[in-house]
Amino acid sequence: MNLETERLLLRPWKSEDAESLYKYASDDRVGPIAGWNPHKSVEDSAQIINDVLSAEGTYAVVLKETNEPIGSIGLMIGEKSNLRLPEKEGEIGYWIGVPYWGQCLMPEAINELIRYAFVELKISRLWCGYFDGNEKSKRCQEKCGFKYHHTNKDIYWELTDDIRTEHITCLEKR
Repeated sequence: MNLETERLLLRPWKSEDAESLYKYASDDRVGPIAGWNPHKSVEDSAQIINDVLSAEGTYAVVLKETNEPIGSIGLMIGEKSNLRLPEKEGEIGYWIGVPYWGQCLMPEAINELIRYAFVELKISRLWCGYFDGNEKSKRCQEKCGFKYHHTNKDIYWELTDDIRTEHITCLEKR
């Protein structure tokens, strides 16, 4: 299923997206602040599309102007979330390539996923998180109406094999 905004198409990832994914996900300014390691090769990106990004509710963020994936966004509902949520609650996770930072593209994508979750899926509450130091993600969540809920200190993060502090935000159905 696809979702659409003025400038973006949110669609399932395809194997042929591996080069575009690598172009943005190999930048060490992106993955580590989002909780994953930079991609090492196009083959690595292809494997991640197959193993991770092909999950239900995960979308390539495609810039309509170029038809190129420039980031990713996902809605994980209930037990599929990192937060182990009740069945009618969801968690949104996202990232966008560095050349597109500061253009309000990710808030545009998040707001469409919020609309979809609340209106079409009848989700009652949405959650987001950001790690200490990720001020861009914090600001993005605030722009989309998420409010600070709590902080998880000194959590082990398996994807990067380190200890982190994660701040959790919440949005009630509008």
